[in-house]
Amino acid sequence: MQSLEDARPLSATPWLDAAWRAAAYCAHPRVIGWSLAPLLLAALGSVVLMWFAWEPMVAAVRAFIDHWRLAEVLLNWLDAHRAEQWRSVIANGLLLALMLPVVMAVALLLVAALMTPAMAKLVAQRRFPELERRHGGSFWGGLLGSLGATLLALALTVLSLPLWLIPGVVLLLPPLIWGWLSYRVFSYDVLAEHASRAEREALLRRHRVPLLLIGVVCGYLGAAPSLLFAFGALGLILAPLLLPLALFLYMLVFAFTALWFTHYALAALQQLRSAKPMPLTRLET
Repeated sequence: MQSLEDARPLSATPWLDAAWRAAAYCAHPRVIGWSLAPLLLAALGSVVLMWFAWEPMVAAVRAFIDHWRLAEVLLNWLDAHRAEQWRSVIANGLLLALMLPVVMAVALLLVAALMTPAMAKLVAQRRFPELERRHGGSFWGGLLGSLGATLLALALTVLSLPLWLIPGVVLLLPPLIWGWLSYRVFSYDVLAEHASRAEREALLRRHRVPLLLIGVVCGYLGAAPSLLFAFGALGLILAPLLLPLALFLYMLVFAFTALWFTHYALAALQQLRSAKPMPLTRLET
């Protein structure tokens, strides 16, 4: 039986080769271990949110809906059909729509801050042991850039909500926003230690399209946890219990995303320095 070091990639395409390697590294014991700290933080935050804040937030949203003229027709229709209990379901749904982008942002920031540097170091040690470290970025630079890009992505998400009512837009716009965010955050973090600033800027110019494509694909993968709430009223009512699970799934998606960016970007950096095609005949992990 072949070991991981001797296995051959499924494709000679650098983009797909990096994806295969990222999937393999997700099962690495160190990666699983590194996921425990952000997972515990996320679980603790979810418990605090459910215990202390969820009901007050639902009540606040319901009060807003009761005084929102645009919703008056729907609410009157519910009252006329003796379905007043659906007011709480609608409030849960609206609150969930506002919370999910925040949950995604928290998951992305936790992975970027607590997991990505360690995973990039692991990939470099096992696959690129001779790659020189030129320290073109810093932890704080990456954190500040991640926060700024995340706030911008959240603002774009909120501002674009009315457009989601147009058929098909909801399948296109959110993955593009979160794909761009993943590109901005992870492209910096995975190159911060090994690439100089000039090298990082050159790589982002040269490989902007495939890096953005990685982000967009992972943006679509990030939509999968939202399916937990696609069970009608029951999913909305159980939202406080499902949010921690959704947060865990988001973290898995972003961990895979970080590894995908790492494998692709470090291979591209090695190619830039050697001015030779990327070695893709063997999986050198």
